[in-house]
Amino acid sequence: MTKHAIAIFGEVLFDRFADGLEVLGGAPFNVAWHLQAFQQAPLFISRIGDDQAGAKIQAAMQSWGISNAALQIDSHYPTGAVEITLNNGEPEYQILANQAYDFIDTQAMQTIDCPVLYFGSLAARQSVSRQALQQLIKLHQGKVFVDINLRAPWWDQPLVAELLTQADWVKLNQQELQLLQATGDCIETQMRQLIERYQLEVLIVTLGEQGALAIAADGELLKVVPDCQQIVLDTVGAGDAFASVLLLGMLKAWPLAISLQRAQQFASALVGQRGATVNELAFYQSFKAAWL
Repeated sequence: MTKHAIAIFGEVLFDRFADGLEVLGGAPFNVAWHLQAFQQAPLFISRIGDDQAGAKIQAAMQSWGISNAALQIDSHYPTGAVEITLNNGEPEYQILANQAYDFIDTQAMQTIDCPVLYFGSLAARQSVSRQALQQLIKLHQGKVFVDINLRAPWWDQPLVAELLTQADWVKLNQQELQLLQATGDCIETQMRQLIERYQLEVLIVTLGEQGALAIAADGELLKVVPDCQQIVLDTVGAGDAFASVLLLGMLKAWPLAISLQRAQQFASALVGQRGATVNELAFYQSFKAAWL
């Protein structure tokens, strides 16, 4: 039995930009990276190929201090990759099929004992990893945080609905909220409909440059907006940065309003960097000093 404050399940991959830059990515990996920098020692559950890219991931995890105890090695499928282009500053993704993270093995997973389980919906796109995820959810006794990432063609309505029924906290963007067939004249009505339909504890909707909204089961609606003076280099990984601080708030029992404000602050700092992760601990220092 291994005890961790948080288990993170899902993809690790390389984001490959049109100019040749390769940056470690994958929403769950990005979240694990940030939480490690915030000294939360997450357990990252994923699968990489037995290849050069996989070796780079192992080296990066080791240098950053992320545990590789739940990292599986695949001798057949390659380490994950996504081709990214920026269109007017917004990322467009080509997510490659049949990647190692699609084949996380249930039998190879260790028993997990942790208060929080986080995963993104992309982790369930393939039946093998989906089975491993469902087994993990079945055995999990704590809170479940689901990060909805609806990337065509890698999702369908019944699958996402099933994940939502298993969630306590859910994060998604406004377009994804509408894709999940939320109805109503305004976003608040749509959010209330979704939180009631799936009996969620907290629902967060990110709004890009307009900030984010959050609603709790008690009906409290909160809004946060970014600083209009922020520098935006690219927005890749902004949602993952946002999620990582929401999770930090869960672990530290911050009030939702504080978690939302701090998540926006951190995401606003991240978009001033290139790529979804930052390799310098100094980037995190001011946040740690203020929050931890």
